[in-house]
Amino acid sequence: MQLAQKIIIADDHPLFRAALRQAVTQAVPGVEIVEADSLAAVQEAVEQHGDADLVLLDIHMPGTHGFSGLVFLRGQHPGVPVVVVSGSEETHVMKRAIDYGASGFIPKSAPLETISEAIAAVLEGEEWLPQELADNMDEVSEEDQQFAAALASLTPQQFRVLTMLTEGLLNKQIAYELSVSEATIKAHVTAILRKLGVHSRTQAVIAAQRLGVEPPKTEV
Repeated sequence: MQLAQKIIIADDHPLFRAALRQAVTQAVPGVEIVEADSLAAVQEAVEQHGDADLVLLDIHMPGTHGFSGLVFLRGQHPGVPVVVVSGSEETHVMKRAIDYGASGFIPKSAPLETISEAIAAVLEGEEWLPQELADNMDEVSEEDQQFAAALASLTPQQFRVLTMLTEGLLNKQIAYELSVSEATIKAHVTAILRKLGVHSRTQAVIAAQRLGVEPPKTEV
């Protein structure tokens, strides 16, 4: 007997999560759905549900910085396909999502039928992009690709620390938020700098900002 497929819906807007849930159930009868409203919740969901068949990921959730969440998930859980679902619908954003390991990019403006088709296609092992996507798109630079690979090597806790660094938090504040000692955070920062090949917190933050995407002016 075939097990029901399992899909993680990651978006911080309850209304859009509901819309995605409807699209998923149309595409995959009997599907098991797990919802998450932040990157930390997605990480926890993927760790608890390593057998998930797909993650639908908004790149503008709390805890994400552009493509950092996508790159991290692909690095830590390479066996789980990720499709970016976003209101940032520029061609270069879609292309970069694929370059960073996404199995597809679904614009939030797409009708439910299109979203369902996209989900079904990816579950069949295909890569899905909107038909109107142009062929002559900018490619991710080699430097950005190398940084993405380095970012993917961070442990979940190191990634959380880097995210907080990009938000401007001090070691003391990060230690409080994560309920660990300041010495532990210093050790994480040292490891992050080494893995990213940079020499200061500022350089690490600047490097992380290269993966950024301007949030859309209006979202569901």
